[in-house]
Amino acid sequence: MLNTNTEYLRPEIMDVIRLFDAENDDVTHYFSYGANEYYNCIEYGGEFYDFTDTRKTENQLEFKRFAKRYAKLAVYKVLSKSKGINFPYGALTGIRPTKLAYTETAAGGDYKKLFEECKVSPDNISHIERILNVQKPFYENRGGQNLFVSLPFCPTKCEYCSFITAPISSTRQYVDGYVTCVEKEIESVKPLLTNIKSVYIGGGTPFSINEKQLGRIYAAINALNLKKCEYTVEAGRPDTFTEEKLKLTKDFGVTRICINPQSFKDETLVKIGRRHTCADIYTAFEMSEKYGFDINIDLIAGLTGETLTDFENSLKRAVELNPANITVHTLSLKSGARLKENCNRLVIDDIGAMLNLSRQMLSAAGYEPYYMYWQKYQAGGHENCGWAKRGKECVYNIDVMEEIADNIAVGANAISKRIFADGERIERYASPKDIPTYIAKTEKIIEERNKLFN
Repeated sequence: MLNTNTEYLRPEIMDVIRLFDAENDDVTHYFSYGANEYYNCIEYGGEFYDFTDTRKTENQLEFKRFAKRYAKLAVYKVLSKSKGINFPYGALTGIRPTKLAYTETAAGGDYKKLFEECKVSPDNISHIERILNVQKPFYENRGGQNLFVSLPFCPTKCEYCSFITAPISSTRQYVDGYVTCVEKEIESVKPLLTNIKSVYIGGGTPFSINEKQLGRIYAAINALNLKKCEYTVEAGRPDTFTEEKLKLTKDFGVTRICINPQSFKDETLVKIGRRHTCADIYTAFEMSEKYGFDINIDLIAGLTGETLTDFENSLKRAVELNPANITVHTLSLKSGARLKENCNRLVIDDIGAMLNLSRQMLSAAGYEPYYMYWQKYQAGGHENCGWAKRGKECVYNIDVMEEIADNIAVGANAISKRIFADGERIERYASPKDIPTYIAKTEKIIEERNKLFN
């Protein structure tokens, strides 16, 4: 249990405590500040540890940022020493390490020095540097808007998934009504799209709805008369791909699609709740390739029962297909997922070796890392990372993860973000997660979301 004299530091400190699976341990924290000195005292395991960091700050917002940073680092140092554990990103617990690097650089600091102080491994500092180098032209072109359309339907629910998706067999009665509401939302955002950079239809598995329903979504987007831009459909599971859906998708101007196999091992696919096979992955890829899409393939490191050899085989097969992008996720324990009902913490042998292998193999195959992010309770404290061939990076992924462009989002569980003052302030509007609730409140959602952008 954590006891602290400064409540606004509690969430930050708890993020570090969770890293070490120490929620049930007694940790006492005392914080004070004076003469530009941040003082943190930690009591843990019957011992006291004192830390003093000096930093001049210009305002209250900056003061709080550094108070959080130094408190987290103090607790991390104590628990790391006591338990003999070092995590790959040290005391960093925010969702976007790259964004922290940008913030530190903008403030005149040295992000590499900051990451060293926070105990980030040298390999990961180099990894972040590679990403920042790839992102440079995109970051310089920040601003504008991206349009996100949520289609939260799937054939089945995977064991690790916490999304609102449910098997489409049990939600089919809502799909037509849902599509009608999304059509209204898409029409309503037309005045907001003054500098569109990308369109992204995400899931769920968008290809799990039928051709007619999918065509209605595409037609609503085309009616916006947008300039030519990156246009992605996260088509999803290989067993939902058909020639009709692919042709329709191509005819409406989509430039990029995602195939999400997660693994190339049939036994794993059964364990995680998938209905497709490894053979289906190849079929979906070959069908899609004919239409000239840029293709992304998703993999997950650390899936149930998989060994390092299994993951290496999936990486090898994905690379052999030569897609434009390969995204490597680290398995995460998420609230609402079936996986979390069976365990409280992910302990996966060789998870670090899996991530290191992905870096080696993808780099050797000509891919560069171009965006990354974390989720809570990821195995081993590792990251999710998107890799791309040069010139094939996904604009939407970079803009959303770095929060450098407005995100106008429609559909259930869609989160719109408006960026103010070059990212110094962000306001959000989230639509309801529950599909029937979303359908019932569409008019109000349109009014409230559009108010954010007007």
